[in-house]
Amino acid sequence: MRRILCWFAAATFLLAGICESAATTRLLFVGNSLTYVGNLPAVLDALADANGRTVASDMLVSAGATLSERVADGSARRAIAADRYDYVILQERGGDLIGAQGDASVRRSNAAHDALARFSRSHGVKPILLGTYQTMPEPSRALVAAESAAAQRLTMTYVGVSQRLRTAMTSAPDAEWFAADHVHPGPDLTLLEALLLYRQLFGELPRAAPLAIDVPMYGVHSGFSTPTLVPAGSAPATEPAHRYSRERVERILAIATSP
Repeated sequence: MRRILCWFAAATFLLAGICESAATTRLLFVGNSLTYVGNLPAVLDALADANGRTVASDMLVSAGATLSERVADGSARRAIAADRYDYVILQERGGDLIGAQGDASVRRSNAAHDALARFSRSHGVKPILLGTYQTMPEPSRALVAAESAAAQRLTMTYVGVSQRLRTAMTSAPDAEWFAADHVHPGPDLTLLEALLLYRQLFGELPRAAPLAIDVPMYGVHSGFSTPTLVPAGSAPATEPAHRYSRERVERILAIATSP
């Protein structure tokens, strides 16, 4: 009888380990063209898959959108309440937290971060503030300070981007940091953000491995003129829409881990 019980306990432990390793981390990105140009959610999913993890990322996006708009129309709350997400990743329109659209935009942005962080937690979902970026030194420092303050005030995890990007632009000026419009993320900035998010989610950096993203990478004119919830893996491409070589991942990984 003792042997049977020991066998049962061992089998239960093994099964639990298998289930845990097969667990899917569910993410909801709430943002705008800074989120969907280059399809950051899909790149993060591919990065996780290449490292033996399963991540399924949906995104609620609209061109030029602010978080306050997603609060006002209720779409973010509906998306959070409708599914069992583990994390909600909030990415504001660039510059709103430092008054690029006027002082009122700062107040609206802070209030929206507050509302979405509280609502997420009330549904058992952990909020993460994913930073945006400014390329000039003073606005970049101001943006990071404002984002850090908002995250600290709301006891929310913060993944900063702006200062890391400025360092990266100096160390690797030939990388594709920006899209053709020189404003939106290029493939290397999208990968950098995915690497930083991966480290925050799993407490370690991924290994360098080639990535193939089998869904559209979305460009500046992708047509998200109204709030659109894009489920993970939707709109598959007939061929991989983009590939990152192992060498390219390794290069951006080195930048992500540099002091």
